Amino acid sequence: MKTIVAFDFDGTLTKKDSFIEFIKFCKGTTIFFLNLPYLAFLWLAAKLRIITVDGAKEKVFYRFFKGLSINEFNLKSRSFSSKIDLFLRQEALQTINSFKKPNHEIIIVSASIENWIKPWAVKNGIDDVVATQIEVDKDGFLTGCFLSKNCKGKEKVLRILNKFPNRESYKLISFGNSKGDKELIEYSNKGYMNSIR
Repeated sequence: MKTIVAFDFDGTLTKKDSFIEFIKFCKGTTIFFLNLPYLAFLWLAAKLRIITVDGAKEKVFYRFFKGLSINEFNLKSRSFSSKIDLFLRQEALQTINSFKKPNHEIIIVSASIENWIKPWAVKNGIDDVVATQIEVDKDGFLTGCFLSKNCKGKEKVLRILNKFPNRESYKLISFGNSKGDKELIEYSNKGYMNSIR
């Protein structure tokens, strides 16, 4: 039987949130901190349930990246992949590599944007990335909106089933670190919370 090994990214493989780090990388620390009042407002609005957490995240993406060409965004994403290593958990690659064996497929399932995770994943021999996708207009510029649902919670399970529909034909092992991973971990044959081993 085939084994699918699914890793959450932020907080599980990394010690920092890659979305925040990517913003700093692209826009600079000064611009990021100048926008902190706006980010704090969105965080509070989400806490008070005035807007959803997913809606708040999309508004942050819109503020920083609307109008950027997809070519430039992808170029920055590829450049960022080497920075991910700086905040990777020490044991992350060791755990990933332990599953590189016959009849195993390793994927990352993340709420972060797939564009900046994929280059790092390819470099480290990971088979695929299932993550949040972004919308690009007909002229090749980012609209600032998400094309897919934010890939967290039950969306992670749905995206896994979309990619691997015959659930009885494979074993699923998953690793996560937050409530956004809870559904996937519970759905897996073996699930590990806060336990990169």
